[in-house]
Amino acid sequence: MAAGDGASEQSRLAAERIARLKRQLDHAERAAETWGAGAEGERRTASRLGRLTPDGWFMLHDVHWPGRPLANLDHVLVGPGGVVVVDAKNWAGSVEVRDGVLRQNGYSRNPAVDGALGQAAAVAALLGAPHRRLVRSIICLTGHPDFAEVTESGVEVLGINRVVARIAALPAVLDPQTVVGLYSHLGQQLTQPQAPAVPDVRGNAARNPVPRPYQRGAYPPPVPARIGYRSAASPPQLGHQASTGKLAALLWSLLVLGIVAFSLAAPLWSR
Repeated sequence: MAAGDGASEQSRLAAERIARLKRQLDHAERAAETWGAGAEGERRTASRLGRLTPDGWFMLHDVHWPGRPLANLDHVLVGPGGVVVVDAKNWAGSVEVRDGVLRQNGYSRNPAVDGALGQAAAVAALLGAPHRRLVRSIICLTGHPDFAEVTESGVEVLGINRVVARIAALPAVLDPQTVVGLYSHLGQQLTQPQAPAVPDVRGNAARNPVPRPYQRGAYPPPVPARIGYRSAASPPQLGHQASTGKLAALLWSLLVLGIVAFSLAAPLWSR
């Protein structure tokens, strides 16, 4: 190896590390912007949904998705019209439902529709048989306020200006006592920490125990402060703040790594 070849190779490797760290940093910054926009959309939706409170609706915001420890449900409402799971989306660009398929900028958004159906199914599984059929899902578009379409699978996609009126117009299927009982039950189940599956003695992943279905009169009336809803004027702080904090730590770590890599490479480049 000729003189200086080793230093040149080390300089090349350091430059590659710096470029890789820069790409990771750019990706993390874009993810932070996306998460921040999503959190703002959820806050706006929570505030708007608060208008349903005088009509006998109770709501939970940013709660656990049963069976999925790392996922959340944006909004779960319980009221005279049943149980409604609202998934807030802050999508940009064009949105349409064409031939029953939800599309954004021309691309299929079937995963979002499947997710909405999965959220409703997970909440319904926590209820007794008589009430499972009363759970529905809605995708709320915060960036397209007057949108109103239905996918081929029956999921309603509504703009933020339409969602309150739609929920308020649902026919009454629950009496006030049952509403309170269901709300209290779901509040207890959806705010409990979600532990991952624990392996059994044979090393197989065991399923998490399924919560007991709701039984009429089995739970006390809801306590808003305990479950996390304060008021429409002061919606709760959403869990994305914790994600944003972790992301900020990641950005800082990547920045430090970049500085270290640069400092290691600098003496080699100066040779």
